[in-house]
Amino acid sequence: MSALVEGSWDDARAIAATTFKRLPSESMALNKSLGRTLAVDASALCDLPTYATSAMDGYAVCGQAPWRIIGEVKAGLPMKDVLQEGTAVGIATGAVIPVNTFGVIRWETAHVNADILEGDVVADQDIRPAAHECTIGDVLISAGTTLNPAMIGLLAAAGLDTVQVFRKPKVALVLLGDEIQLTGIPSEGLVRDALGPQLPGWLEKLGCEIVSTHYISDELELVVESLQKACATADIIITTGGTAQGPRDYLHSALERLNANILVDTVAVRPGHPMLLADIDGHALFGLPGNPQSAIVALISLGQPVIDSMLGKPAQELQVVKTHDELTAPPEFTRLIIGNVRDGEFFVAPYLGSAMLRGLAQSTGFAVVTTRLTSPGQSVRWLSLP
Repeated sequence: MSALVEGSWDDARAIAATTFKRLPSESMALNKSLGRTLAVDASALCDLPTYATSAMDGYAVCGQAPWRIIGEVKAGLPMKDVLQEGTAVGIATGAVIPVNTFGVIRWETAHVNADILEGDVVADQDIRPAAHECTIGDVLISAGTTLNPAMIGLLAAAGLDTVQVFRKPKVALVLLGDEIQLTGIPSEGLVRDALGPQLPGWLEKLGCEIVSTHYISDELELVVESLQKACATADIIITTGGTAQGPRDYLHSALERLNANILVDTVAVRPGHPMLLADIDGHALFGLPGNPQSAIVALISLGQPVIDSMLGKPAQELQVVKTHDELTAPPEFTRLIIGNVRDGEFFVAPYLGSAMLRGLAQSTGFAVVTTRLTSPGQSVRWLSLP
């Protein structure tokens, strides 16, 4: 497969979304599955509700008024006998409806004198029927869905103890550069590392597991060695810097040494132009530019589609919004502009430079601009940050 060189942003994302295989699945305890992606449909193991239950605290009655109160039904303690004509039992919300119940009278509208109950009731009043929400075998959550707390609660109610989820992609970070300072205030021409601290957070949000982080100098042998080690433990290798063609950019040479298949080599997008995607014997490599905002653009542009495909997620369809501001893009380039959507409108964030982080820190995504001039009120696509 020949590399897409200086190709369009949409074509690069399509390659990223369709090249790599899904990861294997694993069984996981339901209560540990938050944020994991289902590998198979999750179906109900029982009807929900499993029994007909009371929707209110009150009285379950049989027949017409008046009724004689003969006892009480608590949640979790069903009545074993059949309710007889002219009788009633006190009942708690969620308690199982006795056999022969006509309806439930709420306690606040009931009229009780000693053990005699009177009140108005219609058939099936305040009764939650069995299987009203789902029946056994119904698909509740589809494969490819990332589980949230409400979904986990639904599956627990439907009888599941475990779910089948995709294994998390394992990621090795290889951070290149002779100018990086890891702690303290930068001095003597060095710059603080802004990618090492933030990339794990983005990747965890995308559903990945970081297995290693290595900082190396811009030397070819070190790059080759680090990529070889990363391939031994990770599904995905992420490099920062070294993607251009400068005298100290060795990523291309290292990939050639490893017989890698370069899939995307630069993209017609700003920022993030020198992003790279390669396949090293089935391992995905994202080459992120060194400038912080450009790196995150590249991660979301190429990395997210690869990660989603490994997790069996459907391709992301971008939302369309109106822009509040005038937006521009270079000729024949896509431009990704950081900002926020409020009430369906896109607002540009400040500090747009590819080396700047302040605007990114105040934004929730990017407007995807493909025309040289987009006037206020016109439509743009919206790429959300994870």
